[in-house]
Amino acid sequence: MYLCLCKGITDSDVREAGRNGIVMPCQLRAKFGLKEAGCCGRCSKNIQEYVQIATSACQTPSPSALRN
Repeated sequence: MYLCLCKGITDSDVREAGRNGIVMPCQLRAKFGLKEAGCCGRCSKNIQEYVQIATSACQTPSPSALRN
């Protein structure tokens, strides 16, 4: 599902960032270029949704980890 149409950011992108340890609002804004030129800024206002998705990915083992 798309979370930001301006930047083409999906929930999968945010989960991947979370698995890589990027979970703080400032980290997510920097990673995805939120509030930069060409972005309407709405996603930056809803940054807590990104944080929830990213932190949930940190707590859930990846499918490859389950196979080992």
